[in-house]
Amino acid sequence: MMTPALLEAYSGRRPERLPVWFMRQAGRSLPEYRALREGVGMIESCLRPDLAAEITLQPVRRHGVDAAIFFSDIMVPLHLAGVDVTIQPGVGPVVAEPVRSAADVDRLVAHQPGDASAVAEAVRIVVAELGETPLIGFAGAPFTLAAYLVEGRPSRDHLAARTLMHADPESWRRLMRWAADISADFVRTQVRAGARAAQLFDSWAGALSLDDYASHAAPFSARTLAQIRSLGVPVVHFGTGTGELLGAMRDAGADVVGVDYRIPLDEASRRLGGTTVLQGNIDPALLDAPWDVLEAHVRDVVERGRSAPAHVVNLGHGVPPGTDPDVLTRLVALVHSL
Repeated sequence: MMTPALLEAYSGRRPERLPVWFMRQAGRSLPEYRALREGVGMIESCLRPDLAAEITLQPVRRHGVDAAIFFSDIMVPLHLAGVDVTIQPGVGPVVAEPVRSAADVDRLVAHQPGDASAVAEAVRIVVAELGETPLIGFAGAPFTLAAYLVEGRPSRDHLAARTLMHADPESWRRLMRWAADISADFVRTQVRAGARAAQLFDSWAGALSLDDYASHAAPFSARTLAQIRSLGVPVVHFGTGTGELLGAMRDAGADVVGVDYRIPLDEASRRLGGTTVLQGNIDPALLDAPWDVLEAHVRDVVERGRSAPAHVVNLGHGVPPGTDPDVLTRLVALVHSL
C-alpha cells in the first residue's frame, strides 16, 4: 500500500502530489457544521462521538484535503480532568478558578486525566470512514494551556502567566509539568484509537521572548512531544507569532514545524538550517481576496516551500468563520495541480 502524501511529506520526502489541509477546516465556515452544532455547546459537541466524528469528516468529503484534523478543543482534556472550564461564545475559554498561587497549583495538579473514552470512540468512527486518508490528533501545548489556566480567559499579553513564571518559578514548573502530561495523555488517546500523526498547538507562545520560551516553555513542550513521539507517529509543532522561536520549537522534538503567515517559508527554512519539514503558511486574510490575488499568493507559498526538504500546505492560522467553503475546495485543487 502506498504511503499517504501527508505522511510521506511529514517523513521528509516529497510525494508526487503536494499535500494540503487546513487548521480549523472542520467548523464554522461550513453550513453543514453550523446545522449540526445548532443548540449544542462546544464541549458537549466534542464529547459526543457521533457528532465529533461527523464534524471531523465534513471537510474531507467537501474539500478533498489530504488529512482530517480531529474535531475537539484544547480545553477538552482540562474539562475531562475536572477543571471548571467553559467555552463562551464571543469570548473563548473561561476558567472559573484561575491558577495564581502555589496553593492554586496544588489544587490543580491534584486533578488526574479524566475518562476520554468518548474521544477514543469518535476517533475510531472517523478512522473507519477515512480509509487511507490519515487523521491528525492534536492537543494544546503546555504554555498555552497554562496561559489560559492562569489568566482565566483569553489575553493579549498574558501578563499574569508571565508574572507567575518569574515570581514563583517552582509553582510554574509544577503547573507546566501537569499541563504537559495532560496534553500528552489526550494525544495518546487519539493515537491509540487510530490517529496517524499529531499536532501540538502553542497558540500563545508568541507572547514570550526567545529566552523565556527556551527556559520556561520549551522543556515542557519537549516533555509532551517525547511522549507522543514514543507512539511512533510524526509530530507537528505550531504556534502563532513564533518566527523568533522556530529553532527552539523544532529542537523541543518536532518532526515538522508549522509556520504562521508572518514569516515567508523560505526565511523560516533558512532559520531552521534548511533541514526541517515545514507546514503552512497561506495568509487566512487572503481567502476573501479576489481569486487571482489568492492564487498568486498560494503559488508563492508553494515556491518558497521548495526550500524545505518537504512541505505540507496549510494556512498560517485557522480558517476564518466567514470563509466561503467553495474557495477552500478550489484552493485544494490548485495546490494539487502544483
